[in-house]
Amino acid sequence: MARKSQIRRKIFRPRRKKPGLPPGSLVYTGEPRPQSPTRARMIDYDEHKVVERELSDAEECIPFKDAQTVTWIDVDSMNDSRHLENFGRVMGFHALMLEDILNTDQRPKFEDYGNYAYIVVKMLDYNEAGGEIDIEQLSLVFGPNYVITFQERPGDFFDPLRERIRKSLGRIRKMGADYLAYSMLDVIIDHYFVVLEKLGEKIEKLEDVVSANPGPETARQIHALRREMIFVRRSTWPMREVIAGLQRSESDLVRESSSVYFRDLQDHIMQVTDAVDSFRDLLNGMLDSYYATITNRTNAVLKVLALFSAIFMPLTFITGIFGMNFVHFPELEWRYGFQGSLILMAVVIAIMVAVFRWKKWL
Repeated sequence: MARKSQIRRKIFRPRRKKPGLPPGSLVYTGEPRPQSPTRARMIDYDEHKVVERELSDAEECIPFKDAQTVTWIDVDSMNDSRHLENFGRVMGFHALMLEDILNTDQRPKFEDYGNYAYIVVKMLDYNEAGGEIDIEQLSLVFGPNYVITFQERPGDFFDPLRERIRKSLGRIRKMGADYLAYSMLDVIIDHYFVVLEKLGEKIEKLEDVVSANPGPETARQIHALRREMIFVRRSTWPMREVIAGLQRSESDLVRESSSVYFRDLQDHIMQVTDAVDSFRDLLNGMLDSYYATITNRTNAVLKVLALFSAIFMPLTFITGIFGMNFVHFPELEWRYGFQGSLILMAVVIAIMVAVFRWKKWL
């Protein structure tokens, strides 16, 4: 997936939808970006043939709505409400569902509309150049014989799936639209593992730094990773409900033959969420270790300063006594008074050092 690095994502973004609009109003709420033309690609297939072409208008979907083949229509750069409204009118989609497609802050969910189902998922990809995670919302609508995907921007990681369809690899050409939807979700969840693997590598490197020689930059990196884990958790945890909803659904859209595959997805997403929780615990532990290391380092410095202060305190007392300007001060006329005071100071230092060593403070 070709993505631009994002400097800092907001956990809660301000809504761009104006208050007071009626339900079903089509307003794009995603990040502003240069307007790119909406493109719709169609792959129509059955066990014997595959047809691919681009669709220039939503009306071209009508022949595939009730066809005997399986049709996948992939729409990217879906930030124009007019195009989406045309798709909704041609396919008979509910206005609230169309509103959710343009609302890119949706929580992953599954909704059954009877003759079609709507799934919202978050696609995660690791940006090697920026060293952070890119998040994109994918809206997936599937009916008895079609699947329509709406993406925020061009580029995805479904090319291996397209190749499987073209070359008839596996059983995808023999199955229905529900299996195609499963295959897409499987690819998305597989990329969750890729992202977690990259995060795991970063956490391992950071763990070595924390245990060796942490600095102020270490704390910043830990907080940045914790922030990334928040986005990963918000994207992956609701997927458990999505997959569970598909399993429990009594809709005819999910066939009995596909139920076993959705159970497999449930196992995978459980592994993902367990890994996310483990990484969060590791990061919290690393942050505690960092603060403990910094505290111990500060205490060691304060300990040394306290020892120096304790040693020089009696010396200051001795010099203060001998520095008093009294007329009758017997030691001032003593020939070896200066040497004697130095010897006294040395004896005091030796005694204090011996006491500190005996107490194991040094």
